[in-house]
Amino acid sequence: MLSLARAALRLEVGRLGAGLDPKHCSAPSPPHEKITGPHVGTPTMQAYASVRGPDGSTHELVHGDLIGRLVTSAMPLDDARISEAHAMVSLREGELRLIALRGAMAVDGRRVGEVAMTPGLEITLARGVGLEVLDVHLPSHVLGIEGPGIPRQLLPPVASVLTQPLRLVAGHVDAAAAWLWHTGSSWRVRRADGSLHTLEAGIELELDGARLQLLALPLQQAGLPRTRAAAGSLAPLRVVASFDTVQIHREDGAPVVLGGTQARVVSELVALGGPAAWRIVADLIWPDEDDADVLRSRFDVTISRLRRKLKESRIRTDLVHTDGSGQIELLLYPGDHVDDRT
Repeated sequence: MLSLARAALRLEVGRLGAGLDPKHCSAPSPPHEKITGPHVGTPTMQAYASVRGPDGSTHELVHGDLIGRLVTSAMPLDDARISEAHAMVSLREGELRLIALRGAMAVDGRRVGEVAMTPGLEITLARGVGLEVLDVHLPSHVLGIEGPGIPRQLLPPVASVLTQPLRLVAGHVDAAAAWLWHTGSSWRVRRADGSLHTLEAGIELELDGARLQLLALPLQQAGLPRTRAAAGSLAPLRVVASFDTVQIHREDGAPVVLGGTQARVVSELVALGGPAAWRIVADLIWPDEDDADVLRSRFDVTISRLRRKLKESRIRTDLVHTDGSGQIELLLYPGDHVDDRT
């Protein structure tokens, strides 16, 4: 188990080009960082499921991983019966669940929209195409991160830290100041000058004067449910999502119709059924774009135009909600209803 002395170690990664200075050690961590448990400080601080595919190959899937025909999927399935983004693994309320996206799923011959992943579970994706869950690892704590402008959150299996402004994004971005990833046995960070270090809970990462804290998150708090806002005076919305078109109905006005990529964003969020990293949504909409910077630019422009359309139509712009850490979802108020026709 990680000792408090070790947990207080500060990993100083200064301005680009600066060296690692072992002289800098912090005082004991604040109370919320002094989390103990069987997995704190060990290389197993990641929830994952071992899944056997139709060809007999085994894949370890984590929160946010896609199963589908896309070659960029964590578990690519080269089969015409499989959708580009067929299903996604999601950590919700302390368990890993497989969520149907563009494709169907069935368990014991019964069609399901999502299912908890448990050892021995057999999932049918299409006639003759099935998966078997071999093992599920659910540690008591998973590795999280927080910092200025970065809310406390589960650390993605691959993440990039960008500065000016400071932000964490899922996936690899070439222009980042540092990259963090899980190797399957440990967490690593590489900064722009090439230096490589091991990460664990209690370590503090400093970039351009901003400090990011690595911490142990209880598994039950790591997954995010679909967000609903507090009750208010706004009229309820009914969102009808059909992928290429989306209708937003309200009691006090005519329906608003979205098309093109704006409709695709809303439809993908409906299909995902909860918060997702922007990169997952963007990859679903532009599967052939490999340049992360181009992808981010397209995504930001689409979100900006979508919110402008909502504002002009007198619909609250926070319907499509981003949290500043790369997560995006539908923000539903009491009385709102989603009709999923995706």
